Amino acid sequence: MAPPAPAPAAPRRVLLKLSGEALMGRREYGLDTETIGRIATDIADVVAMGVQVCVVIGGGNIFRGVRAAAAGGMDRAQADYMGMLATVMNALAMQNALEKCSVATRVQSAIPMASICEPYIRRRAERHMEKGRVVIFAAGTGNPFFTTDTAAALRAAEMNCDTLLKGTQVDGVYSADPRRVPDATRFDRLTYLEVLSRDLGVMDAAAISLARENALPIIVFNIHAAGAFAQVMRGEGRFTTIFEPE
Repeated sequence: MAPPAPAPAAPRRVLLKLSGEALMGRREYGLDTETIGRIATDIADVVAMGVQVCVVIGGGNIFRGVRAAAAGGMDRAQADYMGMLATVMNALAMQNALEKCSVATRVQSAIPMASICEPYIRRRAERHMEKGRVVIFAAGTGNPFFTTDTAAALRAAEMNCDTLLKGTQVDGVYSADPRRVPDATRFDRLTYLEVLSRDLGVMDAAAISLARENALPIIVFNIHAAGAFAQVMRGEGRFTTIFEPE
């Protein structure tokens, strides 16, 4: 087990990774406006703390490319592009919710679609965050065969974020899904190599490796616990830190 690696006391800039499923609430698919509004409120609270925030959202609540390709014989690249478009829909929904919380927001897409959002431009995204705006990165990396987890690690590295936070359905990383395995072991701290060697599945191997190469800490917490995002920023609450001390 790795030595303690606590969350930064006062992070300057962070990236929040949300799965598309996190936006469903209790629905079986699609978007739940109440859930989106609550998550937007939590993000607004962190912005009010003076933290610069950017966000990557998956599209699994609308369309999951890998699953569709495997189940229906669809071309994998085509399915992944469809999944990228689903992330744009989620990003626009989150933008709307954040603006209702009086948080200035910009959506940048890796696939240009100038009528509805900005193209991804790294320096422009940095300027937005320096001005206190939340930037939502949509359409993954713009390439098939890469997950939104990998997109999150990539954007966090490009934006020089202090921490990558992954909001999940549970309060940290477990040895198995605690909703299915009640006696699963919960970890407070892990190294990147432990996550990979134990195949814990919190993020895909490419994302973990990219975070490791850039010494980017990953914090996993329960996005459905109201106020948990701000708590983590203060080093409070329950979460798992993935890091590799020097």
